[in-house]
Amino acid sequence: MDNSKTFWLPEKASTFVDIVDPAFDLFLWISIFFFGLIIILVTVFTVKYLRRRPNQLATAQITHNLTLELGWTIIPLIIVMGLFFLGMKGFLHMRVAPSGYMQVNVKAQKWSWSFEYPSGAVNDTLVVPVNTPVKLAMTSRDVLHSFYIAAFRTKADVVPNRWHALWFQATRTGIFPVQCTQYCGTNHSYMLTAVKVVEPEAYQEWLATASDPGKGKTPAEFGAILYQKRGCNACHTIDGSKAVGPSWKGIFGKQETTNVGMVSVDEAYLHESMMTPTAKVVTGFQPVMPTFQGVLSDREVAALVEFIKTLK
Repeated sequence: MDNSKTFWLPEKASTFVDIVDPAFDLFLWISIFFFGLIIILVTVFTVKYLRRRPNQLATAQITHNLTLELGWTIIPLIIVMGLFFLGMKGFLHMRVAPSGYMQVNVKAQKWSWSFEYPSGAVNDTLVVPVNTPVKLAMTSRDVLHSFYIAAFRTKADVVPNRWHALWFQATRTGIFPVQCTQYCGTNHSYMLTAVKVVEPEAYQEWLATASDPGKGKTPAEFGAILYQKRGCNACHTIDGSKAVGPSWKGIFGKQETTNVGMVSVDEAYLHESMMTPTAKVVTGFQPVMPTFQGVLSDREVAALVEFIKTLK
């Protein structure tokens, strides 16, 4: 039997499960109890006080019942205050990371996630070691997004020009989906990634490789890696099909019609499109691409250009 599965909630994979799941169950069963109680009382009173004949006189009006009034005021107050303190305790624990955490910077944009490690490694999937506190410092480069890991029971909004944080500690290895829970535009449903939780030794091996993904590779091969890691695949296809942006297949050397006239797709145009994407927008597409100024290094831009050249 897989004990990571629950009836109401997704699989269990972080230390927050012991906080969130009992609170959720308590809220749920209290709600079910009072819902049932109200339905029963409404049914009983409807039957009991049903007017059974046309000339039946109304019963005497009862002005008040002090015991009943105190009961339906004090008892819900005690319950609500208890739920408040339970929720506040869990909230504070989930927002204050313990000492000794490792930090990863998260940048969101339409429609991809980018994870930046202190070593300089950048990846489109969040890779972390198991049983280690991880703090995410998150910001958005365009619109409001939201970072949600259902298996970890944690979520936080990702706001433009602000840094928000969340932390977690994964309790088992595996791959766990990450979703954006704020509608962020046309391709919102494609803004998916994952948390890959591995053993500490495997994490160190991955980090050593990820810190220089272009090592030992040609510029075009490095560009193919960046196409995935930098989220280019969220808007540009390489098979000729239309997406949010123009397909990269066969685009190099092509004449394109833009908002400022005809342009030739060469190295200079591609570089400008990455750094100042709204300067020349291809006809038929919206100016939604964010700038990669300060995000892509000269080496990375050159590698992406070389990769585009291979897409004949």
